[in-house]
Amino acid sequence: MIGIHCVSAYLPDAAIDNELQARGFEADEDFIREKIGMLALSRKANKEQTSDMAVQAVLKLQQEHGVDVSQAECLVLVTQNPDGHGLPHTSAVVHHLLNLPAACAVFDISLGCSGYVQALSIVKAFMQSQNMRQGLLVTADPYSKIINPADRDTAMLFGDGASATWLSEDADWQIGVADFGIQSQQHDALQTRADGHLYMNGRAVFTFAATQVPASVKRVLDKAQLDIKDVDQVFLHQGSRYIVETLAKRIGSEGKTPFAATAYGNTVSSSVPMLLAQCLQPQWQRLLLCGFGVGLSWATCLLEKKNDHS
Repeated sequence: MIGIHCVSAYLPDAAIDNELQARGFEADEDFIREKIGMLALSRKANKEQTSDMAVQAVLKLQQEHGVDVSQAECLVLVTQNPDGHGLPHTSAVVHHLLNLPAACAVFDISLGCSGYVQALSIVKAFMQSQNMRQGLLVTADPYSKIINPADRDTAMLFGDGASATWLSEDADWQIGVADFGIQSQQHDALQTRADGHLYMNGRAVFTFAATQVPASVKRVLDKAQLDIKDVDQVFLHQGSRYIVETLAKRIGSEGKTPFAATAYGNTVSSSVPMLLAQCLQPQWQRLLLCGFGVGLSWATCLLEKKNDHS
């Protein structure tokens, strides 16, 4: 079975001081620290492309885990902020920059905050159907491309980042039962408008997450015949400190639902794999992942560690 072998994350060197930025919006320190939770927002260099960030994440994967990415039989990139105008697909650019072999399936998946969790099931199924043994799943969604720095609703939330996941046969972490859905009647609650800037109806997004995420988590646990106490950690999309802490209370996972985006912000499709790259502990046996946002969509799945004797 195809599963997760290892994950690495890339953050640009530059960052915005969010507490300083907040003063321009007349937001007080408590609002930044307790509600938003992001004290700094990572920012790509002006000339840095989505593909450049993706490549850096893959290079970190090689450096940190000794993976030979030239053996990848597929390269899948999750992004809604591609290079240029999106043609050619950005994964093709990444493939070229990494100098990977021509015998490699290469495509993009246009999904946002739920994208990584959805892509795990997509790529797993794709690889298994074609008897592939090793593949790359990359996320890169630099929202700085579309943020209006004068927009109070979005300017204090989003950071730039990328991740790379090596998927392989008989990997340690098996991708288990999942739940997917969308509240598409509110698809316009998060959108890029005609002026090229991101618009967000924060209240609608919060209400959506507060109702749909706990229900999705329950469905996954019910499918697996598990209780929340059977899960070691719950990795939620890092929308804000307040939303993560609110969902943890509703799910019943307080104390094992980290908010780790303080130093870099909401990295969209990269936020869940960043938790895997930064927080994963060897003693854990079962994780629950949930991404939610643009669409308004959600995706939840279990990761279970393969036992040596299985």
